[in-house]
Amino acid sequence: MSESSAEATAAVAEAAASATWRRAGLAGAAIGVVAAGAAAGVAVERLTVGRGMRRKARLALDASGPYGALRGVPGKAYADDGTELYYEVDEVEAESGAGPRRRRLFGRKAPAPVTVVFSHGYCLNQDSWHFQRAALRGVVRCVYWDQRSHGRSGRGVEQVEEGVPVSIDRLGGDLAAVVAAAAPEGPLVLVGHSMGGMTVMALADRLPGLIRDRVVGVGLVGTSSGKLGEVNYGLPVAGVNAIRRVLPGVLKVLGQRAELVEKGRRATADLFAGIIKRYSFASRDVDPAVARFAERMIEGTPIDVVAEFYPAFQEHDKTAALAHFARLPVLVLAGDQDLVTPSEHSEAIAALLPDAEFVLVPDAGHLVMLEHPEVVTDRLADLLARAGAVPAGATVGSYGDTGSTAQPGG
Repeated sequence: MSESSAEATAAVAEAAASATWRRAGLAGAAIGVVAAGAAAGVAVERLTVGRGMRRKARLALDASGPYGALRGVPGKAYADDGTELYYEVDEVEAESGAGPRRRRLFGRKAPAPVTVVFSHGYCLNQDSWHFQRAALRGVVRCVYWDQRSHGRSGRGVEQVEEGVPVSIDRLGGDLAAVVAAAAPEGPLVLVGHSMGGMTVMALADRLPGLIRDRVVGVGLVGTSSGKLGEVNYGLPVAGVNAIRRVLPGVLKVLGQRAELVEKGRRATADLFAGIIKRYSFASRDVDPAVARFAERMIEGTPIDVVAEFYPAFQEHDKTAALAHFARLPVLVLAGDQDLVTPSEHSEAIAALLPDAEFVLVPDAGHLVMLEHPEVVTDRLADLLARAGAVPAGATVGSYGDTGSTAQPGG
């Protein structure tokens, strides 16, 4: 595409987006401005593909990519403000009776198995670990949970009833409640992506004794220990500075007009799909069904929840808490083209944990565990072996095919 054509396309997209958001109201228009960076590519699709065809394509992608279909034994934990936190447990497969009988030494009960607890990121849910879940199913005991106000968990009680802002410290307390309910004893491996990694850090800050006594490994994927206010999201300096000044106020207004904004989001679904893809993936050939899966998770997060959580990231600083992981097997992994939590943040974490394994995944964005699941699962399996969660010779299941014909594992 020539420079003049690109400019014309961008103008068409921006005009179309502006017109749509004007009909949806002033709050919607503010989001339209933030979204303009992804408009050009979406405009080309609009000019060449009809709305009905795009709707049929979404339905086809939803049917062909059964991602997020894996389920475990459900459970509920309760945060200290009363928020209901939903989790699921995948247990280790029972041993076959055909094998040799094992004696119990000195009549003692078998030790509690290692439990791997997965914490997801902002605007996602536990299903974001789909491929890793498919691979580890039956091999090691795993807990997957939904952060407050995300997925199947309840809306934050403090946020709804008292208007208290969400904090990363609060999320650390939520993780403590999930651990107490789903894995009250035995060794733990804590794995977190993005906000989930920050949640793990907050748990360490809150309960260092738990880390010392029970945690045997930590996985930090595409996350940060602080200074998120300096991230430019791939935008020009002038533009990102302007957005930083107005975005907190804009989100607060949008959260108060959630119903109107949700209508606007539906009206501009194609535009948002382009933005989600840009900030989630780096690969040109990412499977469309995987991209659609990510889109559904993010779209499922109400705008008032988006608004409630955003300020917490600007205040997040858990650098000091990393010291609690110093003597543990740790995996620090990031996509080399992550625009949300740039890989420099993972490098900074690894620098403070010199014994950690640092993995930089080429051609990968923020949702690296969906974009390159085989790499993430391979390194997690190695972490589990180093932590003693699985025998060194154990093999995990299929990583999951990222093609549109993939089937859920288990």
